[in-house]
Amino acid sequence: MPARHEQIADELRRAIDRDEYTVGNRLPSETELAAHYGVSRGTIRQAVAALTAEGLIGSRQGARRVVLASRRSQSFAELHSFAQWARAMGREATGRVIAQEYRPATQQDAARLQLQASTHVLHVLRLRGLDGEPVLIERTVYADWISPAVATIEPDCPSVTQRLYDDTGLVFAYGEHVIDAVAAGAQDAELLAIRRTSPLLRIRRLTTTREGRPVEWSDDRYRPDAVSFSVHNSTGNNALARETADQ
Repeated sequence: MPARHEQIADELRRAIDRDEYTVGNRLPSETELAAHYGVSRGTIRQAVAALTAEGLIGSRQGARRVVLASRRSQSFAELHSFAQWARAMGREATGRVIAQEYRPATQQDAARLQLQASTHVLHVLRLRGLDGEPVLIERTVYADWISPAVATIEPDCPSVTQRLYDDTGLVFAYGEHVIDAVAAGAQDAELLAIRRTSPLLRIRRLTTTREGRPVEWSDDRYRPDAVSFSVHNSTGNNALARETADQ
């Protein structure tokens, strides 16, 4: 029989999946959870530690724990969080910044990020990997208000999403995504160690805060032999899930 803290962790996972605790919202306090489940605060800490390790919740010193993800939203709603997805799959996510610079916002940048034209925004070209193998190129444009926090993150940080939460309390809550296929150009081919013109799966995404404030928009390109996407339909759910390509 599972230990009590494991049972509580599983109950909390299911509650998060049911949107009883939605992304961006705080969990009840340790005292409240202990009273609810009839256990000590130490047992609650063990349960919460498991969810923190899985990337489902975040914890900042002196603040209540916040829901960062759900297993259900590991699908479409969390395409912005490559590292959390990899962790849930039992894989190791890596990241490396290839280039980073401030540029005046283009008309496209300004429209997507709801900024004044020519506002300086941060462009980041990042190579992501699974277990050390390159699988994804991210070309991300960050809004001016969050750019300074992104610019100070070390180039090999595996999870920018987690670091921004740890440093600023920012929660990526919503995303819009457009999926298509493109041919690899010279830079993509070199970074991903594939032939030029090889097909890549492209995700163009815009992510916002819970209040709808744009944080970033990105052009992400996946090697198709490493990652695939599947759609599971029902009358009440149309979830798009990211999977490893060998599934």
